[in-house]
Amino acid sequence: MNESVHNIESRASQAASRRQRWLSPGMIVRQAVLLFGVFLALAPAVYMLITAFKTKEEYLFDKIGLPDQLVLVNFSEALVQNPFLLWMRNSTILALGAVLLSTVVAALAAFAIARMDFRGRNLLLSISTSLMVIPPVVMIVPLFVLYTRLSLMSTFHGTILIYAGLITPFSVYLLVSFFRTLPTEILEAALIDGATPLGVLWRVVIPLSGPPLLTLFVVNALYVWNDLLIALIFLQSDDSRTLMAGLSVFQGRYNNQIPLTMAGMVMASLPMLILYIIFQRYFIRGLTAGALK
Repeated sequence: MNESVHNIESRASQAASRRQRWLSPGMIVRQAVLLFGVFLALAPAVYMLITAFKTKEEYLFDKIGLPDQLVLVNFSEALVQNPFLLWMRNSTILALGAVLLSTVVAALAAFAIARMDFRGRNLLLSISTSLMVIPPVVMIVPLFVLYTRLSLMSTFHGTILIYAGLITPFSVYLLVSFFRTLPTEILEAALIDGATPLGVLWRVVIPLSGPPLLTLFVVNALYVWNDLLIALIFLQSDDSRTLMAGLSVFQGRYNNQIPLTMAGMVMASLPMLILYIIFQRYFIRGLTAGALK
C-alpha cells in the first residue's frame, strides 16, 4: 500500500516537474522560435496551394485570402496547353538514371574505403568529401566545351553523367559512415564461407543498408528533380526539356496568370512530396545512420 502511494506521488511529482519545465520562459521562447521557423517554411507552399485553386479575377481581387470556391480549371489548362507530361517524363528519366548510377558507384567506392585495407583510402575519402563544397556553376564552362566536342549536348545519357557526378560525393560519404558501423564478424563469416568481396557487398551489406540507400534515393532524386541550371544549359531541345526548365518557360509565358503558374508548380511538387511521404520513416534513420556505434 505504501509502495503504491509512493509510486503515485512520484508520478505526480514528475508530471509537475515536466509541466513546470514546459512553462518556463526559456522553453516558451524556444517553442515560439520553432513555430516561427515552421511558419516561414510552410508559408510559401500554403500560398502556392491556395493560389492554384483561385480564378484569375479572384486572385486580382484578393491575393492572400482563401478562395471562395475550389476550381480545377488552372490544372486542366496547364496540362492541356503545355507538355507537362513530357517534361515530367524527362525529369523522371534523369532522376532515376542519375540516382541508380550514382548509388552503384557510391556503394562500390564506399565499401572499398570502409572495409578494405589499402594505402590512401583516407585520402581518397577526403578528396571525395571535398568535392561536395565545389559549386556546380564553376564546372559549367569546361563541361559545356567538352560536351560540345563529344556531341553530348541535349542527350539524356550525357546529362545523367553530370548529375551522377554531382551527387556521388555525398552518397559516398553517407555510405562510408554506415558501412563502418556494420559488425565485422558478419563480413568475415561471409568471406570464410567463400564469398568474394563483391559477393559480400551484394548479399550481406546491401540488404543491411536499407535506410541509408532509401535516404540517398530521396535526397538525390529531389536534387536532380529540382535542378534548373544543368537542365537549361545541357538540355536545350524542346523534346528533352525537364520539368523545372519547362516551368521557367511556362512562368514567362503566363506571367500575368499567377494562378495558372501556381497550378503548374503544385503539379511539379507532387511527385517528390509523395516520394518523401512514402519513405519518411526511413529518412531520418538513414541520415543518422553511422552517427553512433
